[in-house]
Amino acid sequence: MPTLSVAIVACDEERDLPRCLDSVRFADERIVVDSGSRDRTREVAAAAGARLVDQPWLGYGAQKAFAFAQATGDWILSLDADEALSPDLAAAIPEAISRARGDGFRLRFRSRMFGRTLRFGGFGHESHLRLFRRGRARGDGRAIHEGITVDGPVATLPGHVLHEPYATLSEYLVKLERYSTLAARERRAAGRRFSPLAAARLPWGFFRRYVLWLGLLDGYAGYLAASLGALSDFLKDAKLQELERVG
Repeated sequence: MPTLSVAIVACDEERDLPRCLDSVRFADERIVVDSGSRDRTREVAAAAGARLVDQPWLGYGAQKAFAFAQATGDWILSLDADEALSPDLAAAIPEAISRARGDGFRLRFRSRMFGRTLRFGGFGHESHLRLFRRGRARGDGRAIHEGITVDGPVATLPGHVLHEPYATLSEYLVKLERYSTLAARERRAAGRRFSPLAAARLPWGFFRRYVLWLGLLDGYAGYLAASLGALSDFLKDAKLQELERVG
C-alpha cells in the first residue's frame, strides 16, 4: 500500500490548523512547516501528533518546496492551514493512490467566505493539482498562487477541499495588501508594463464575476466577493504602475 505524507506550511494558524489536521488523520505522516508563529500553532501541531519543522519564511513557492522535501511518503498531499478535506475526498484518496497509474490528482475546491459557501462568481469550478507522487512534481516558481505540475495524465477526485481563507473582511484586506504587492513585483520581474487600459479592470472585473459568472446567485457574499476580486485586479495594476514610477 503506498504511503501518504501531508505537507502544510503555517504561520500563526492556531485557529484553522486543528480542522486541517483532523481532516487528514488517515495519512501516514503529517508535516507542519512553521515560519515563526507567535500564537499556539506549534502547540496545536504537536498535540495532533504532526511532525513540526521550523523554517524561516522563504516565499510561497520556496516554502512549499521545502515542505515537500521533508516528506517521506510515496505520495504528497499539499494543503494550506485554512484548508481541510471533505469526508468523501478523505475516503477517496487512499484508494486513488493505491490504483494510480499517473503521478498526480487535481482536487476540487469549495470556498466559504463572508458567512457563505460560494458556488458562483468563478468559485464553483476551482480545482488545483495538490496530490502527487513524491519526486515526480515540480513547482512553477511563482512568488504567489504557486502551482504544481506533473508530466503525464492527471485525474480529478470526488469530494472537495474546503477552503475558509477569511473569517472577516478585515482579514481579507490585510491579505489583499500583501498579495497585491507580491503580484505587482512578480509582474515587473517578468517584464510586464502598466497599461492605461488597466482603468477598466475594476468595473469589468466586477461585471464578469457578479453578472457573467453569476456571483449574484450567492447573495450579498457573492456581491462582496465580486467587488473585492475586482479591487484585487485593480490594485495589482496600480502597484505595478507605482513600481515603474518610484521603484
